[in-house]
Amino acid sequence: MAKHKGNAKCIPANPDAIFLPFQSKWVKDNSRLKLMEKSRQIGLSWSTAYAADERTAAQGARHDQWVSSRDDLQARLFIEDCKMWAGIMNLAAKDLGEVVIDPKDRISAYVLEFASGKRIHSMSSNPDAQAGKRGSRVLDEFALHPDPRKLWSIAYPGITWGGNMEVISTHRGSHNFFNQMIREVREHGNPKGISLHRVTLQDALDQGFLFKLQQMLPADDERQAMDEAQYFDFIRAGCADEESFQQEYMCNPADDDVAFLEYDLIASAEYPSTTDWQKLEGGRLFAGVDIGRKHDLTVLWVVELLGDVIYTRHIERLKNMRKGEQEQVLFPWFERCERVCIDYTGLGIGWGDDAQDRFGQYKIECVNFNPKTKEALAYPIRGAMEDRKLRIPHDPKIRADLRQVTKQVTAAGNVRFTAERTVDGHADHFWALGLAVHAANALGAPSAGVQVAATSMRDSFKPEKLRYRQTAGGIFTRVR
Repeated sequence: MAKHKGNAKCIPANPDAIFLPFQSKWVKDNSRLKLMEKSRQIGLSWSTAYAADERTAAQGARHDQWVSSRDDLQARLFIEDCKMWAGIMNLAAKDLGEVVIDPKDRISAYVLEFASGKRIHSMSSNPDAQAGKRGSRVLDEFALHPDPRKLWSIAYPGITWGGNMEVISTHRGSHNFFNQMIREVREHGNPKGISLHRVTLQDALDQGFLFKLQQMLPADDERQAMDEAQYFDFIRAGCADEESFQQEYMCNPADDDVAFLEYDLIASAEYPSTTDWQKLEGGRLFAGVDIGRKHDLTVLWVVELLGDVIYTRHIERLKNMRKGEQEQVLFPWFERCERVCIDYTGLGIGWGDDAQDRFGQYKIECVNFNPKTKEALAYPIRGAMEDRKLRIPHDPKIRADLRQVTKQVTAAGNVRFTAERTVDGHADHFWALGLAVHAANALGAPSAGVQVAATSMRDSFKPEKLRYRQTAGGIFTRVR
């Protein structure tokens, strides 16, 4: 037996086989409808590309393949995998590049044509691209599409005259249509007749995934020294939080009934992963700042208002920095923004005072955090997402932070917004975003329920005439 790299303990029965058992089982399943509930980065799209080549290149093949990916980049990567397999299997295939398939709606696909006359068309996530097309379907990263239900509804009729449909995805929340389909199979008698596959990270490791990975990695890669348990912990530690790990790698959908913002709602507001979201378009700039120092982050969230849509343009995350050092980073953005809302609680009091002294009370709005204020900041975030009037970066850490916030109702009927404290902060991104949305919406007038500090505590301070008191609502006011 040839010497192999790495410290993996689970060695496949045939170490030289191309596919691991879970991949081979998926490739050989010819069911009309099949669904894969999977961990990230275990080679399912790669093996699906092999099966697509095999079907399309076969003599007498009857159907084209229509592949829907999460975005343009993933569409290109899938067709690259198809080209790789065509080369390995010596299949006569011609790369047609990007082909316009619907001039009216400007829909294009990356196309690979085989000697059989049949083609693989790899497209991004636009569900309308599936309309009117006959042939087999591959719906990759299905749950991550903006509207999985619509995608299924349009793609499914395409296999009426033959072909099969493959759905592959990790989870994205318990309310997502992908999870509803899985529950329909397991709990409601499988009325659609779906062949369901499930592969967690642990499943893949048990079947030899780490062994295969280590053969592909450079000899000096740190993962070469790991066994399966160490690799499992390595992946877990690298995730944004435990919820993300369970969902992305262990096929356990996040509970949308607990979090204030559902995964689908957050995803609907995210820029496509390839978007240059920091490019300014000449609109009005606003910012929100959640103040931290050691335990929490200071987060600056800058947005641009274009029409009635709020676009995120810049985010700063600062930790364990002195106030003066933070000011050197943040104050240049304050200069550029029309209005800045600052957390005026705890450490934020000094920040708000100094910022108002430097930039003026109109530009700097100091917001006291309390239950009513948090409620008034939280709901506009969700409302803007529901109305498709907010854009945020496609960033796992931001998504995890937004998911931390939960809405709880006390025994007295009061609403409280809470978030578990983690090493990455205390939902600091969520509150910075809420302050930025408030700054853009307020345009000089605070939203209902947002309590604003009346003035800088040092503004026109005259000890012999003025003193300050703090109201029950947390507002500092001057008293003559």
